[in-house]
Order: sequence, then C-alpha cells, then structure tokens
Amino acid sequence: MQVHLNQLATLRAEGQPKGITSVCSAHPLVLRAALRHGRLHSSTVLIEATCNQVNHLGGYTGMTPGDFAALVQRIAKEEDCPEQLIVLGGDHVGPNPWRDRPAEEAMAEAEKMVAAYVDAGFRKIHLDASMGCKGEPAALDDETTAHRAARLAAVAEASARRSSGAMPVYVIGTEVPPPGGADHALTAIEPTAAPAARKTIDVHRRVFEGAGLHEAFERAIGLVVQPGVEFGNHNVIVYDRSKIAELKSVLTDEQQFVFEAHSTDYQGTAPLTALVEDGFPILKVGPELTFVLREVLYGLDLIASDLLPDYGNRPLYAAMEALMLAHPKSWNQHYHGTEGEQRWLRHYSLSDRIRYYWASADAQSAVQKLCDALRGQTIPLPLFWQHMPAARHFADAPLDPEEVLIWRVTRSLADYHAACGAGKR
Repeated sequence: MQVHLNQLATLRAEGQPKGITSVCSAHPLVLRAALRHGRLHSSTVLIEATCNQVNHLGGYTGMTPGDFAALVQRIAKEEDCPEQLIVLGGDHVGPNPWRDRPAEEAMAEAEKMVAAYVDAGFRKIHLDASMGCKGEPAALDDETTAHRAARLAAVAEASARRSSGAMPVYVIGTEVPPPGGADHALTAIEPTAAPAARKTIDVHRRVFEGAGLHEAFERAIGLVVQPGVEFGNHNVIVYDRSKIAELKSVLTDEQQFVFEAHSTDYQGTAPLTALVEDGFPILKVGPELTFVLREVLYGLDLIASDLLPDYGNRPLYAAMEALMLAHPKSWNQHYHGTEGEQRWLRHYSLSDRIRYYWASADAQSAVQKLCDALRGQTIPLPLFWQHMPAARHFADAPLDPEEVLIWRVTRSLADYHAACGAGKR
C-alpha cells in the first residue's frame, strides 16, 4: 500500500501510524536501489536533495534541481518505477549556501533556488531560513526565521501555479543535528522541548497568515524537531522514546502536523519503528546508505586482491586514500586525532565524508576497474566468508558487482520499510 505525505498526520490521529523513508543521496546506485525497492513494494519513493548539494548554481554535485530530477527520472525509467510513486523533496531550502553574504543578497539567491526546485517538479519543500547571514547571529530567532520562510514559500507558490502542477507541501522548523553527523564522540542528545516546538508552529502560522499565505500554511505537513537521535564519527545515539512524552503532546494539539526526523542513520528497525509510532513518520537517511555502499566496494576490493593475481593490493582503497589526501577540504575540518586515527576516519567514519569523493573521475575509474575485474567471475564461498559473510549467496556463480552493491543498500532500506509499516493494515 502506498502512503502519501498528506496522509501521515491523519493515519497517526487514527491510531494507524505509517511512515515514509526520505532517501537523501545523489549517488546513482543508491537512487537505483531506492527506486527498485519502491517498485517492488509499490511504496512511495521520497528522494530529497539539500540546498548545498543541488541548487540553481549547481551545488557541490554540479547538479541543478532540473539535472537532479532528470537523473532520478532516467533511473526510474530504467527500473520501471511508476512516476506516481516518486516524490522529490528539497531539504534545508534557504540561504544557507550563501550565508557568508548580506541577508538580502543571500535571500535573493535562495528565492532563485526555491523557484528552480519547484519548476523542476520538487513538491516537498523544507523551508529553512534559520541560519544567520553576514553580520547576523549564527542562529536566528523564530520571528525572523518565519518571515524569511514565508518569503520563500511565496516564491514556491507562484512557481507551482505557473507550472500548473500540484501545489507543494511544506516542512518547517530547523532544530536538527549537524548535517552529515557530529564531529565528536557523543554521549547524549536532548530532544526538542515541547514549548519550543509549539512556538515554532505558532509564529510560522501567524507570519504566514499575515503574508496572505494561509493556503500554503494549510499544506505544512511536518515540523523538524530533535527526537534525541544522532550519529557522530565514532558512535550512534539510539532513540529513547521515554524522553519525548512531553514533545509528543504537541501533535495532540496540532493534528495538522507530524514530526520529521533527521539523521536517523544506523538506528536499526526497532528504534525506527518506535520513531514512526511516536509521531516521526518521515525518516531521513543518507550517510548510512553510502556507508554500506562503500562497505561492499571495499569488500569486493579485498576479494579481487585475493582472487586475481593481476588486480593488485586493494587499488580502490589506495585510490580513495590518495584522492582524499590530495583534496582534503571535505574531511579535514571534521576528522581529528593522530595521523592513524584520521586515516581510518577518512574511510570508515559513520559520517561517511568519503561520499563526497565517489563522483570524481579518479574514484569512478577505480570503481570501474574493480567492477570490470570481477564481472562474470565466480567467487569461491570462502572468500565471501572472509570478506563479506552476509553476501555469501553471491558465491559460486558469475558475479555482477552492481547487484551486490544494490543488494546491500536495499538491506538498509528494508529496515526503514519495515519500520514505516508499509503494506500493514
């Protein structure tokens, strides 16, 4: 059974909570796995891009919203995933990429970005104007945030009307973990206080209505809050539902809304299920999916090193190490410690900042070399037992490396699918 975003609050109010997984990744194999999984289960495939990752100027992926939508559509066609199952979302849509500029200049760029997202068919928009721009505090007050969010919503509304498409649904609120996870070992994360969540809703409602955006606010389906989950470089803070009794009461009074949970990576099925049951039916996942993709790539790298005399000694690992050392910008402000600690973090940190490197020509060449070397090879069972025991069912038959990669990503997606209660009545 397909669950739609605008059904989540009603299903919760009726005592039949269901969830939707938000896949936050631009990696083509992750997207392929998600779209294939959605087709097989006839479930909503919510795919989201962040403002830094994809924007009207290209973002760090080099893709505009139109480019990203075209990539998803191409893979969906190849996977026979029906268009009606796919929802595109924009995450943290606001001035964040330009916060080193004066506020007006940053907001002007954010308006262009919002229009580009909606014009490209994105219909779930997380309005996030909470970050301070040049000369402002790092985090803005609710009043300023809401006025800027309303300004962006007005642009989104106008763009949707011009395109004659469905009107967007919105998520408000910004109390989330650091993008991509924390940089240090964590001990505890406090959930959002209920009064703070209520204030966010109240201020946004008043500001939107004052701006003539009553209809837009009626389509606000979600509030981003901190449920007390997080992952850092080294560890994971698992959801503890005993800490959010007061926060849950907000949804009793504000039945238009559900909560959106960011950084749910590595939680596992039981905590994810509890999140859905407790009012967090939109579960965002990203780094976990590329972490397990890297896990398989490195496992296959080891297998090829042991199996094929001419392949070399872990050339994929070596190529990625050289690439990250030559271009440290995406990790060196986040990984600390001795040289040895930084080395293993580059490859195995749960924040998975290696994901920023897979699109480079050197990385793609090394991955292609690995896949070409193993494609059609028959891998003996003992090598899978040694390097990837869970993938042993791929032994003793001609190998398709891409299928192993998709299989592993799908295992993580299956945890989310089970937690979301898809197919249950």
